[in-house]
Amino acid sequence: MSVSKVRSRIFTLEFIIVFIFHFILMFSMYTTLVSISGVSMEKYGIGPSLAGFVASVFILGILIGRAVSGNFINKIGIKNVVWGGVVMFFLTYVLYFLDFGLTFLIIVRLLNGFATGYISTALNTLATIILPEDRRGEGISYFSLSLVLASSIGPFMSFTIFKDMRFNQMLLIVLIIMAVTTVSFLFVKTNNSYSKDRKVVFKLLDKKAAVMSPGILILGFTQSTIFAFIGTYTLINGYYLAASLYFIVYSIATMLTRPITGRILDYRGPVGLIIATIIFNAIGYYILGGAVNDWMVLISAAIIGLGMGNYQSIAQATCVSLGDKDNIGLSTSTFFISLETGLGFGPLILGAVAAYVGYGSMYQLMVIPIAVALIHFIFFVKPKLTRPV
Repeated sequence: MSVSKVRSRIFTLEFIIVFIFHFILMFSMYTTLVSISGVSMEKYGIGPSLAGFVASVFILGILIGRAVSGNFINKIGIKNVVWGGVVMFFLTYVLYFLDFGLTFLIIVRLLNGFATGYISTALNTLATIILPEDRRGEGISYFSLSLVLASSIGPFMSFTIFKDMRFNQMLLIVLIIMAVTTVSFLFVKTNNSYSKDRKVVFKLLDKKAAVMSPGILILGFTQSTIFAFIGTYTLINGYYLAASLYFIVYSIATMLTRPITGRILDYRGPVGLIIATIIFNAIGYYILGGAVNDWMVLISAAIIGLGMGNYQSIAQATCVSLGDKDNIGLSTSTFFISLETGLGFGPLILGAVAAYVGYGSMYQLMVIPIAVALIHFIFFVKPKLTRPV
């Protein structure tokens, strides 16, 4: 075999460590995200709306953390950003064990969200730098599975293994797992080029990568309906099998196809993939809204997994490709800020839509904003994409 045909390695020790670290970080987020509403209602006697705010204020913290992290990576270096974030994470996570009332809990959620977003952006940037450039699209597809796995395993464990534990017991277990994982980061030596003399000019988004933002935000907006309402939708219709397996099917469809789409991304570029994944997304939501049994719901989960599950990693790699090559951190944070803004604010608007037209009709109406995202990509993003990522 000639040297030119040898494929660069993706799964190096450093990549695996960063992958596991990010998975555990996101796992810690999802275990509290799905349980904190019930805990706060029981402890403080508040209603569902305020309890939902206690949960979602974490997302606001993440957005702020990502924005700050993306701007400081080139100033102090990725590894310093990670270690600073780790200190903030443990300090804020320990505060969960203290009880000074509802306002204190909301502040803790906001601060812990900030630390989580701060670390996550740095880890995503570091993974991108560790990856060989000729397999970056495929590598990002693999790495972003850390979030997919966390978003399914975290809620699953909260509703099964952790459900009979006290909230503080669950927190302690997650804290120990996070502490052990953090030690492994000592073995990561890769860092970015940075300068302490570099003047930090705060930017929320990378100007070039931000051309992707409207479409990412819209698809995050529609995706929020899955996280916020799929449980209610399936249970009120008696789709109990689908309620328990929805995220498992979604994750399997995503995990089985991301390695394939990642390779296509490296060799063919993102245009065809993004168009296809957006179309799959629309089909999935339409089937979901018209489901008459468990199997239709699970089929929609698989199709949306093919769609949104793959779109996320492709869009992240595309943001990095379009953005400033000397500030991958800002390009990475641009993607996550756009996505999580949609995820965070979607339920506030779409909950009202669901109350008016019903959950099934709401899901089918998601075809409209998805079509807008497709049109935006074709006319505003596609002309700027002339080469593979």
